[in-house]
Amino acid sequence: QVQLEESGGGLVQAGGSLRLSCVSSGPSFSSYGVYWFRQAPGKEREFASGISYGVGATYHADSVKGRFTISRDNAKNTVYLQMDTLTPEDTAVYYCGATLGGPSSPVRKPDYWGQGTQVIVSS
Repeated sequence: QVQLEESGGGLVQAGGSLRLSCVSSGPSFSSYGVYWFRQAPGKEREFASGISYGVGATYHADSVKGRFTISRDNAKNTVYLQMDTLTPEDTAVYYCGATLGGPSSPVRKPDYWGQGTQVIVSS
């Protein structure tokens, strides 16, 4: 069983940066594709960024491409989401998800989810 815990959310001004972390308590985290999704108030949860198992290929949605960077430190069982040049449209609850053997772009809903971390970007 994989348990995921997100951290790093908060309040930031437009143009600022935040780094989110997703820590896994399970073994062999490097064997999982890990994804960041986000859900804004009144909207459906949407994919933002993903990193594959193994070589760590990355993929980003067009809405965050060039501003968000996803990376992983397998020794720490942690995946990071560096978010730069934030805008109010990035305000959402950010969720970490994981799938065993997953590619950088999720082909289905992740098998495991964290509880989410709130990001608020003020104008």
